[in-house]
Amino acid sequence: MEKAKISSFRDLRVYQKAFELSMEIFILTKTFPKEETYSLTDQIRRSSRSVCGQTAEAFRKRKYPKSFSASLNGAEGEASESQNWILFAYACNYINEETKTKIFQGYEEVIGMLVNMQKNSENWSF
Repeated sequence: MEKAKISSFRDLRVYQKAFELSMEIFILTKTFPKEETYSLTDQIRRSSRSVCGQTAEAFRKRKYPKSFSASLNGAEGEASESQNWILFAYACNYINEETKTKIFQGYEEVIGMLVNMQKNSENWSF
């Protein structure tokens, strides 16, 4: 089986998954109450988008192993923060249990991919 060529951060499965989750959150938060606009809505949108941003940044920093790892670690932290906000959204009854579980598990997958990239950072450097 031939390995797919990765020439851009957009080719990374972890980026694609994080982007998909971020867009899902964006659509979902449109239904949140107006009083959450400058708190929960902003927080979860910011953290979910930051997973993508830091993953893209890490891809460009692959020739600097410590910077690459730091950016991946930042993306991992933002993914975990997004999970936290999903738990708040559920606790406030803004989302149902099925949605909470789906998004939370999606971020578990993203976190796993980010950790794997960090553990195998030598495969990403050039």
